Amino acid sequence: MGKMHVLETSRLLTEEYTAKILMATMGRAKSAFELSDALGIPIAACYRKIRVLEEAGLIRCSERRLTQSGKRMSMYKSMVRNANITFERNRIRARIDMVDGSSTDDCLDIDLGMMFKETHA
Repeated sequence: MGKMHVLETSRLLTEEYTAKILMATMGRAKSAFELSDALGIPIAACYRKIRVLEEAGLIRCSERRLTQSGKRMSMYKSMVRNANITFERNRIRARIDMVDGSSTDDCLDIDLGMMFKETHA
């Protein structure tokens, strides 16, 4: 997975639909239709979120199956083993451990002193 900005990582991990999809695909691979039905996510939104997660490298198509009607169906599997978001003093950290053994550890340092500097005249 490429280096992702910590705020974007945090958003992907905590946004309702993407978090549900990531957790649901940590076991066996599932189709978008299975995810939509089981998680109560509209199918169009499910496909959009899967695409975002694929682009971020957090989920992948693990296989393509042929349905009884002869159509191809993609099966998706989470690449995330575990993830942590930490708020420390002046820092946000997002760490993701992937199933392949790699990990990312992104930090965002925030100068709170400058943000809350008093400007009394």
